[in-house]
Amino acid sequence: MQNTPDISLIIPLLNEEESLLPLHKWILDVFNKDSRTYEVIFIDDGSSDNSWNIISKLTKKHLNVFGIKFFKNYGKSQALHAGFAIAKGNHIVTLDADLQDSPEEIPRLVDALSNQKLDLISGWKKKRYDSILFKNIPSKLFNWAARKVSGIDLHDFNCGLKAYTKEVIKTIDVHGEMHRYIPVLAAHEGFNKIGEQIVKHQARQFGTTKFGADRFFKGFLDLITLWFINRFGKQPMHFFGLWGTLMLLLGFGFTVYLGIDKLLLNTEARLITERPEFYVALTLMLLGSQFFIAGFLGEIILRNQRSTKRYMIKEQTL
Repeated sequence: MQNTPDISLIIPLLNEEESLLPLHKWILDVFNKDSRTYEVIFIDDGSSDNSWNIISKLTKKHLNVFGIKFFKNYGKSQALHAGFAIAKGNHIVTLDADLQDSPEEIPRLVDALSNQKLDLISGWKKKRYDSILFKNIPSKLFNWAARKVSGIDLHDFNCGLKAYTKEVIKTIDVHGEMHRYIPVLAAHEGFNKIGEQIVKHQARQFGTTKFGADRFFKGFLDLITLWFINRFGKQPMHFFGLWGTLMLLLGFGFTVYLGIDKLLLNTEARLITERPEFYVALTLMLLGSQFFIAGFLGEIILRNQRSTKRYMIKEQTL
């Protein structure tokens, strides 16, 4: 096996013992017809079944198969992060382990990536074999919102089948639940050449999906977070300072008005503390001060931030 394979396949998984051997055989069949060299990296995200034993046997039998096992379930983003860190290929392809992503699409995606000189290309499962009510409709709404907020014209942000250049995966930082928005993360790092290609979607053969309907709600929250961080994350005072200043000025303006009115214009009027304007002014000034403090704290945290370990590897075969 070459030190630098043409393609690195990164496959995160959780409790997929029935799918692993058929998936690996499918990959073998595909690359038996393709001259490019490749490596397969399985990331076991804390499986409680026999998945790791199967991966271990595959790594002993095939020199281009590697495995990483997490201590517990940290999530798909952390699994992809670990895979990206050790991938050596010039092109990197991600796919799910549940056999719903077809390995036959891999050469087509990599060819399109190279021929069109793209930074990344995302699969689009135009025809899906999922529940219409609980997956297809929520997915369409989710992708519509993602397009509007991000400005990236993709139909299927959450498709597991994606192909990247090495520069992209070595630059972006996938964390939390941001695997849904890797194209957005890439675009914000300057990798704007993003394409899309229709891919086959297979019906699930074994087990049940590991993701519930709540993933779409979480996805919307992550989208808002991503927009805010990329807009103001590098300089939080630009957001908090602006709103803090406006609130302080409004609160101060109400205070000056109340003072002039009571001392000069209407000395016989009721006490300032009995007027609703006083409480409006007080609330605005308190909120404005808190926004300023939040902005300062954000700036301090950014200047002192340290990279933290987001997952623990229990075992790996490299």
